[in-house]
Amino acid sequence: MKIKNILLAGTAVLALASCNDYLDVDAPSSYTQEFVYSQKTEIERALNGVYAQALVNDLYGQAYQSTFILNSDVDIQISSDNSHAHNTYGRFDCDDQGAEILKFWTAAYRLVEYCNKFINAAEASSFVVNTDNDPEWSQDSQVMQWIGEAKCLRAMIYHDLVVMFGDLPFTFSSASMRDDYIFPVVDREEIQKALIADLQKASPFMQSTSSVTVEHCSKEFAQALIARIALTAGGYSLRPSKEDSRNYGTMQRPANYQDYYKTAMQYADSVISAGTHALTMPYQEVFVGECNYQVVNNDDPIFEIPFAKQSTGNTGYLQGPTYSAYEGKTVGPWGEAKGSTRLNAFYRFLFRDGDKRREFVNGLWYYSYFTNAEGSLADSVYIRNEYYVHNNKWSKLWTAESAAAGDISTGATGINFPYMRYADVLLMYAEAANELNGGPTEQAVNCLTQVHKRAFEDGDPTFIAEAQTSKEAFQKAVLDERKWEFAGENSRWRDLVRTNTYGEELMYSFLRYYSAGMQNASGMSGYEDAINEHDGYSTDDGYIDNLPERIYYHQYKIDEPTPVGIRLCRTQFYGYLLDPSFNFAMNYPNQSMQSLRIFNAYKPAKAQPTTSQIKDYGFKAAGWNRADFYQWGDADSGLPKDQCKYSFYGYIRCDDSGNLWVIRNGAQEQFSSILTASQLPAVRYILPIPNTVIQRAAGAYKNYYGY
Repeated sequence: MKIKNILLAGTAVLALASCNDYLDVDAPSSYTQEFVYSQKTEIERALNGVYAQALVNDLYGQAYQSTFILNSDVDIQISSDNSHAHNTYGRFDCDDQGAEILKFWTAAYRLVEYCNKFINAAEASSFVVNTDNDPEWSQDSQVMQWIGEAKCLRAMIYHDLVVMFGDLPFTFSSASMRDDYIFPVVDREEIQKALIADLQKASPFMQSTSSVTVEHCSKEFAQALIARIALTAGGYSLRPSKEDSRNYGTMQRPANYQDYYKTAMQYADSVISAGTHALTMPYQEVFVGECNYQVVNNDDPIFEIPFAKQSTGNTGYLQGPTYSAYEGKTVGPWGEAKGSTRLNAFYRFLFRDGDKRREFVNGLWYYSYFTNAEGSLADSVYIRNEYYVHNNKWSKLWTAESAAAGDISTGATGINFPYMRYADVLLMYAEAANELNGGPTEQAVNCLTQVHKRAFEDGDPTFIAEAQTSKEAFQKAVLDERKWEFAGENSRWRDLVRTNTYGEELMYSFLRYYSAGMQNASGMSGYEDAINEHDGYSTDDGYIDNLPERIYYHQYKIDEPTPVGIRLCRTQFYGYLLDPSFNFAMNYPNQSMQSLRIFNAYKPAKAQPTTSQIKDYGFKAAGWNRADFYQWGDADSGLPKDQCKYSFYGYIRCDDSGNLWVIRNGAQEQFSSILTASQLPAVRYILPIPNTVIQRAAGAYKNYYGY
């Protein structure tokens, strides 16, 4: 297939076994296209082949969930490398030679090609085109639904490509229809307009999630996707300097951005008005349910990437606690878990008190094996005192033992990934309505309230009241809510780009690590007050200059009671055993493995307990252990360790002499005080077109943004 020379698209369709019957997706080679698209059973099999292209690890099976979630105050990839590397996407320092970016590009355009071929052939079939001019004839509703599903998948991947690469090759035609097999590069706004129009045309013919399930693209998903694309189109993005390819570009938004916000609000409202989704299930149950292969069609999920157990998808292998294997085996039935997709170590300090998402999502423990006294392999739980924490939204370990029994594989968990949730639709509506009306409307407030109150026993009315005081306050509240709600869902960095706040949040994200390292190495950094104020703390009662050097933890089984001593200690010291309302027996998803009770992990401790107090208040008597946290300084150099200096290397960093730099158009600019948003350079989040693709395009494509 000649398209391989330019877009590197593959020719084979995957054959998968799954709960969605994505099986035998290739029609026999003797079948002609005319035959396939004259038989509804064969059309459905062809659609399964389209879905199969989205499930591969180079796209939504892994890359979307880990490699291409860029660093922020929520998600992070830690790096100690003080030099440029090809594949360091998360820290804004990649180039067009990277292997992972080439794999993603190849898989993405393979999916596009499968979508285009399916849509073009299905729309030309007798189920859609009336060749007999029969006045009683009508389009086949099932085939129209299938066409809509393929259009949603096409819009989904094109949307993600636009966010990641900006202007790019675009077509709705099969590559085989062009003599040169090279699609022209199209401006991102034109692509977004075309995607919106295409979905607007398809969505009226599509069925509801109540009919097709959230494992298939539905009318609600098509409408929600329109809202997401429109909100992105109306927001800021990094635009290239065509005159100087070395320039990183400038952040711009369309002059008619409000038109896109109107579209976003309209289609988000269509999903809300349909009444087919709600936020009835507790937050934690949504994700634990996915780990147990539950498909719920009337709650938060609107479209889940439909992976197949022991076949596709690494959800729950990438996330959750690490579970190390010994010679390929683990003690439990779940199999090894990598647990490599992590969260910012300071993310847990950015939640409001009482938010149930905080304790569930932020995982400070992991599992490994040891040989017990009898010489048998056993596992145990350990504290995670590194530069990041686990994302406990999904984990293989949350799967019931009966469902996991015999599964000793690593990836291919078959756990679905929620690409679109109702919470997202509610918050998109709230953001768009606030922007268009110069402040929050009653429905916008209601949308924000629905998402926020799910995380709080009392609904946290103070937050909602304060959010309504101005347009700016409400916008911040919506972005904060998205920050707390969508960890690990490839959302935060995109939200910051769209609202042109990425540079500011990256500066503070870097300074948190830098300040913690400086305190441990040689003293205060001088940025503590600014960080505390930015994060919503008072300068006298902040967390960044009161980070606990010691955190106490206790291994326990689910049915063990909390020791009396620690309950007394919680009232004596300014610290929490996670959250006072957190009930382990009800909230810890795995009821058979040990976990950790952790004291002093979620709030700054102004008064550290002494050795005698630890004994008096029951720490030692109950078998509590001590771990040193935030030991991130180098006493010899008086500077933070490399992980604090270089994890945001392509945008902001510290050198080995202690100087702080931001990167503007590839050049370092030193700073010694907090930079305002207008003083900060643009973040080069846009990724380069792979060099191999440029070479095979014979000059038709070109990289900008300093690549």
